[in-house]
Amino acid sequence: MKPKFTGHDTFPLRYGWLFKAINLINNKGLLSSSDPSKAAISISALGVGKNMVNAIKYWSEATQVISSGMKDRAVVQDVTPLGAKIFDESTGVDPYLEDIGTIWLLHFVLNFEDSNLTAYRYFFNYSNNIYFEKTKFVEDLFEDAGRLTTSDSFKAATVKKDVDCFLSTYTSKSYSTGGKKGRVVDEDHFLSPLSELGLLRDLGRGFYQCELDDRPTLPLQIFIYALIQYFHLVNQGSNVNQVSFEDILSRPLSPGRIFKLSEAALGRLLDESVTAYKSDITWVDSLGLKQVSISQLLLDHPEDLLDDYYR
Repeated sequence: MKPKFTGHDTFPLRYGWLFKAINLINNKGLLSSSDPSKAAISISALGVGKNMVNAIKYWSEATQVISSGMKDRAVVQDVTPLGAKIFDESTGVDPYLEDIGTIWLLHFVLNFEDSNLTAYRYFFNYSNNIYFEKTKFVEDLFEDAGRLTTSDSFKAATVKKDVDCFLSTYTSKSYSTGGKKGRVVDEDHFLSPLSELGLLRDLGRGFYQCELDDRPTLPLQIFIYALIQYFHLVNQGSNVNQVSFEDILSRPLSPGRIFKLSEAALGRLLDESVTAYKSDITWVDSLGLKQVSISQLLLDHPEDLLDDYYR
């Protein structure tokens, strides 16, 4: 992997940003802050400052709703099929992120990535922390990044900023009013849709908690969609369509890791998957080895699961 601890200018993902980005590109705009003329158009169209244009571009690419490339020495940006399906102004299934299933889907896409290492991808794929202190987490990430990536040309201060952005993206923070109302939610820490997932709790004084849990708001079809993507990753180039329960639970990039599922929660979701898709998903326990199988038909058409969910 390559280290990527910058690009968001410390702004967490916010509501409306992905919709704005796709609307801009569909109207022949370009998410740019380097070309002065194009930057002025982006700033005017999005109604944000230059640094936020960078952040919107970063999160749009990280969630894979837009793709960027070069053509004839010029930057070209396109809306991906996933981006169009969710955020298209006229045909999108959830352009304003009102459905918790969409947020779970974006969380999976954001962390199902092994080409660039970020603070959030490190946490959801490689860290075993359930209860942690921010300073120690920064130290662990800085040390492990040298082992996990192809470069060590990053600074501790840069890693710390990425961790701050990750924590702001995934946690909602409460504060004490000092009165009878007790602790209330600080709106400044509830700007990111990913905080709705409840994956990270801010315990105060620099301590955080992320328990392996049941995730009752995670829709079954979104879970199976993630499971299929993991099957493709593990079995690429082979005809095998089985993966062990333990791999699905604990290997990097697996649904169990990314969704922070407990063993019981993963078992429940697999049981429900077998019930809902009897001819396509099986789960067997042979001599103590639990194996999950998915039919080739379902593996070839994971988008059908999203259609089922949003229908």
